[in-house]
Amino acid sequence: MKKTFSIISFFILLTFSLLNINSCGSTEDTVSCFPDSPISVNLNLNLAAYNDLNYVGQPIYIDEQQSGTRGLIVVRTADVPASFKVYDRNAPHLCPENNTTLEIKDNISIICPKDNATWILITGQPTAVSSVPPKTYFWSYDAATKNLNLYN
Repeated sequence: MKKTFSIISFFILLTFSLLNINSCGSTEDTVSCFPDSPISVNLNLNLAAYNDLNYVGQPIYIDEQQSGTRGLIVVRTADVPASFKVYDRNAPHLCPENNTTLEIKDNISIICPKDNATWILITGQPTAVSSVPPKTYFWSYDAATKNLNLYN
C-alpha cells in the first residue's frame, strides 16, 4: 500500500512539474529585442490627413504623437460596425535594423524589406517567411465624432 501511494505521488508530482514548466513559456508574439514603447494616438477622421480611414482597405502610416519607435500602420477592416487594425511598423520576427521597418505594398499586404516577409494587410496573417503576425495595438472608435484612439 505504501509503495503504491509512493508511485502515485511520484507521477502526480511529475505531471504537475511538466505542466508548470510548459506553462511558464513565453507567449510573446514578437522577438525578445522588439522595442516596448507607449502607444497613445488620437485621430480625428474628419481631418483630410486621416480621410482614407473612412474607407475599408485604405491604410495610412502614422508617425506622430506617441506612435512607437517607427510608427504605425492603420487600416479600416469593416464598416458596420467600424473595425480597424493597428500594426507596429517594427518587423515582429527580426531585431530592429535600418531595413526592418514594415511597409504597405499595393494596399493589400505588408512587407519587410530585409527578408521579404509578407502579411495580409486586412488580417495580419503571415503569408511568407515569418510565421509571426505583426504586433497589433488596441483601438476605440466613436462613430458620432469620428475619433479613433490607438493605444497599448
